[in-house]
Amino acid sequence: MENELLIDDPLKRVLSALYSAKDRHYHNLAHIEAMLALAGDYRGLLDDPEAVEAAIWFHDAVYDSRAKDNEAQSAALAEKKLAGRTEAGRLNRISAMIVATATHLLPLFEDATAARDAGLFLDMDLSILGAAPDAFDAYERAVRREYAWVEEPMWRAGRSAVLKNFLARPHIFHTEEFRQRFELQARANMARSLEALTAG
Repeated sequence: MENELLIDDPLKRVLSALYSAKDRHYHNLAHIEAMLALAGDYRGLLDDPEAVEAAIWFHDAVYDSRAKDNEAQSAALAEKKLAGRTEAGRLNRISAMIVATATHLLPLFEDATAARDAGLFLDMDLSILGAAPDAFDAYERAVRREYAWVEEPMWRAGRSAVLKNFLARPHIFHTEEFRQRFELQARANMARSLEALTAG
C-alpha cells in the first residue's frame, strides 16, 4: 500500500488545471513547483516524502481569496481523491498538514517523524518569505492581485496584521534547516513590507 503512487500523472493533470486558473497570481503551479523542488532538496530528511509531496500538490488546490475555509476544502479534496490509494492514518497526516497551512502552526502529531515532516512541509510553504528582496516583492504584488477586490485601507490593515503575527513568533520556520537558510532574510523582508504598509 505504501508503495502505491499517491500522486500519479492523471491526478497531476487534474490538480494542474486547478492551479492554472487565471485569478491565481501566486497560489499557482509555480508555487507548487517551487515547493516540490525544496522537497527534493530536503528529501533525505523526510520520513514519508510521498505524503509530503501529496500535501504540497493539494494544499492550495481550493483557493478563493474571498473564502475562509480554503485549507479545509483542500484537505477534503485530498481525502476524496486519495481515498483507496493509502491507509487512513497516512491520509489523516496528509490532511492535517494541509489544514495546518491556515495558521502555519504545527499539527499535534504523536509521532515525532510525522511532526518533523509537517514542520519541513510548512517551512517549504513559507520559504518565499525568506527569498531575495526582489522575489519577495514580486510575491507580495502577486498576492495583492489575488485580493484585488479588497480596498487598499482594508488590505493594508489585514496584511499588516498577518506580518505582525509572523514577526511576533519566536521563529517563523519550524526546522533548524530552514531557520538557517531563510529566517534572517524573512524577518528583514517582512519588516520592510510592514513599514511600507503602515507608512502609506
